[in-house]
Amino acid sequence: MRDYFDNLDVIEKNLKYLTDKHGDIYKAYENYGKLVHEKGGPLDEKTRWLIKVALSVDCQYPYALRTHIQKALKSGCTKEEIEHAMLLVAPTCGFPKMMQGLLILRHILGEDI
Repeated sequence: MRDYFDNLDVIEKNLKYLTDKHGDIYKAYENYGKLVHEKGGPLDEKTRWLIKVALSVDCQYPYALRTHIQKALKSGCTKEEIEHAMLLVAPTCGFPKMMQGLLILRHILGEDI
């Protein structure tokens, strides 16, 4: 887990490379995501971010999970709501995935690990 948090700058640099080299493609991708998120259906903002948190836990892509947790918090989700979304992942997708998600959540919130 330490490797992931130690390499966040590499991930940011790679995204900058993509946006510099393929900006139009990235903008189209980003716009698609925004349209699906905001106009794809009747779910409220908090629910949409909680779903994205759960999906990111299952996919085990820590950078996406970090981003989705931060956006969930900004949309008004509580730590308990985010944690509940993560706990729901365990029975279907696996206990270890859920545990890794909790570790990332606790790291973002500055809790002792």
